[in-house]
Amino acid sequence: MTSADGATAVLPGTDLVRHSRVLHRAHDAVMSGAAPPTSLRSVVTRSWSRVLGFGLDPSRPNTREGVSRDEVERRRACSPLGLVVDELRGVLSGVADASHFISVVIDADGVILWREGAPRVLLGADTLGFEEGATWTEDHVGTNAIGTALAERAPVQLFAAEHFELGQHPWYCTAAPVHDPRTGELLGVVDVSGPALTLHPAIGALIQSATRLAEMRLWQHHRLRLDRLRAGAEHLLATVSGPLLVVDDDGWVAHQSGVAGRDRIAAPADGRPLAVPGLGLCVPERLPGGWLVRQAGSRQTISAHLSTGAGGGAVLDVHSTHGPAERHWRTRLSPRHAEVLRALRRAGPDGLTAADLSQRLFGDGDHQVTVRAEISRLRRLVGPLVTTAPYRFDSDVRLTTDEDPPRGH
Repeated sequence: MTSADGATAVLPGTDLVRHSRVLHRAHDAVMSGAAPPTSLRSVVTRSWSRVLGFGLDPSRPNTREGVSRDEVERRRACSPLGLVVDELRGVLSGVADASHFISVVIDADGVILWREGAPRVLLGADTLGFEEGATWTEDHVGTNAIGTALAERAPVQLFAAEHFELGQHPWYCTAAPVHDPRTGELLGVVDVSGPALTLHPAIGALIQSATRLAEMRLWQHHRLRLDRLRAGAEHLLATVSGPLLVVDDDGWVAHQSGVAGRDRIAAPADGRPLAVPGLGLCVPERLPGGWLVRQAGSRQTISAHLSTGAGGGAVLDVHSTHGPAERHWRTRLSPRHAEVLRALRRAGPDGLTAADLSQRLFGDGDHQVTVRAEISRLRRLVGPLVTTAPYRFDSDVRLTTDEDPPRGH
């Protein structure tokens, strides 16, 4: 018996022994190039197709390429999942049949960062290379709930011979992604694995409850960080006036005054000018744990020089002056991005539309989607120097190039 739902491998009342035998026959048939004697779930057929394309061998363990213990510790320290791993463990270890499985937390690269559970199940996992530091993506170890959940970006449960490798057939595994509640970014996967014939239909619901709790807790951590940043800036805010924002290192807004409500701006960087809707051109000022962002006003000027770099690329040197302070930053650009900047400079204050840029870069107006993508990538490098609708340099920016004649000529 199968289910069309990728998160559910067996339905309540399924005879696990019989279903395991059916799946073994289907696996043997597909791997030998024959049609399976029974239909398989679409999540399984998609994964097997991907894995066969990687050239993996189902009859033996494929590479268990892992990272060092130091790298595991580094990834743990950097992963937001470290904030909630203890709560995940509490949820997963607090059920009656926890003695039959192990729980695993994996990062977005498929690297196992934390693993714990029943000692005898851990020993069995060791024989598979299912241990901290190992990479369990589909291209490394074939179809498995972790790698397939990463590939599908959805909860996945696999039972017995739905796994690609024969060595994983005695197992079930149930995994669900954890996303950053602020951005939707995939942070990693939570997995429960154990002997196939101990699979309980409620395991899938347990995993999804754990991931929902993790995402809720991550959101609470985010709000607490912003609260602390706002409280720490109160003494400064009492001494400044005018429209401003206080934001964290990722641009999330902890406090705003005189600005239309918003949740986030572009991530600030020291000395790099920043365009903020409602504020205009700003130079962020460092605060403990974040940034003060306010209008630069008439005191702000930005000069940039575009020069030829190595390998046909270019280098952009930018100087910004804010009152008596001057800051400098440099970024390397591709030949295409340098060509865009030169085209915008020639266009002057009227700027160019996507169709105009397409004509200038490609000789026709049919590449507007490509132009928009290039401008988006360019703006991530040069920030507010280039504005949109139309594309042009900000009025406070002055660009020079190596091709300019010397002054006085």
